Amino acid sequence: MNKQSLRNRFMRFATAVAVGGSAFQLSGCDPAVRDTLLGGLETTTQSLSSALISALFLSLDDDDTLTTP
Repeated sequence: MNKQSLRNRFMRFATAVAVGGSAFQLSGCDPAVRDTLLGGLETTTQSLSSALISALFLSLDDDDTLTTP
């Protein structure tokens, strides 16, 4: 196997462990702390998704002012 393939496999494994481990850690956490953390993650994820979708549609928008001499 080449180095890139090994690196990709390691990154996928590390991501799966981090996400899975986070879920187990939150189950034993204080409910107030868990709610605050999950609320912050929800807000961050929604903001990031909104920004990426807006950027996608802006990049697809046909702007005629750039093509006219």
